[in-house]
Amino acid sequence: MSSPVPARAWFALHVAVFLFGSAGLFAKGLSLSAEALVFWRTAIAALALALWLRWRPEAGRFRALSLLAGPLLAIHWLSFFVAIQVSSVAIGLMGYASYPLFATVLAALGGERPRRADWGCAIAVTAGLLVLVPHWRLGDSTLVGLAWGVLSGFSFALLAALNRRVSRGCGPVRLAMAQNAVAAFCLMPFVDGVLPGTVVSWLWLLALGVVWTALAHTLFIACLRHVPPQTAAVVAALEPVYGIALAAWLFAELPGLREWIGGALIIGVTVWTTVRRPAGG
Repeated sequence: MSSPVPARAWFALHVAVFLFGSAGLFAKGLSLSAEALVFWRTAIAALALALWLRWRPEAGRFRALSLLAGPLLAIHWLSFFVAIQVSSVAIGLMGYASYPLFATVLAALGGERPRRADWGCAIAVTAGLLVLVPHWRLGDSTLVGLAWGVLSGFSFALLAALNRRVSRGCGPVRLAMAQNAVAAFCLMPFVDGVLPGTVVSWLWLLALGVVWTALAHTLFIACLRHVPPQTAAVVAALEPVYGIALAAWLFAELPGLREWIGGALIIGVTVWTTVRRPAGG
């Protein structure tokens, strides 16, 4: 039986999820392309974490395998911001909320035998995604945004599984720094010469890179040492709740009936899967 999850790990996970869920608001509030946003986000985060490591070095052995998470991180955040920019915060977050579905599939591929209830949950999440689409035609903004959001959820499931594998024996700050640096390097060719135009934009980018990325990413990697990926996936289902509530407050972006129904299916079944799992993950 797995050991109980420490209270500090739960707290770190919930803080990380809140920061991840509210990060999508930057895609609406800053007039930059998704590529530029993610590049500056990861570059600033990598620099902040490198400075932290010079002050507080971490012990442990760095595994080169963790560098593979860098491109996954770039894909995850890029697709997430594109989803929000082409549709809405709600649609982008609901598409991303498919992450627990992919986490379950990956766990099954890794040797965990799925139960019939797991397949039922997968069907419910899929139904929730289908409900969100009002028109099934190419070019529909909701369909395009949802597709990008699902890609964000899939890449995040891969990222979480990889980070859980490589996080043991290596400090979370060092892992987060390396992965953000690789993600920024991958995006560099697409943002040549793209700079924020105002001091306020730079300040918001610094906040996005240091707090919403460096801190959130480090906390998430650290908690994966103690929290199983499927359990972390359920807590991550709160991201749409945080993000949609903040978008409604700041941008008056209120969800419609489809978003309420689809979101209830996706988030509800995700929370239920966690509650029904045995203690300890």
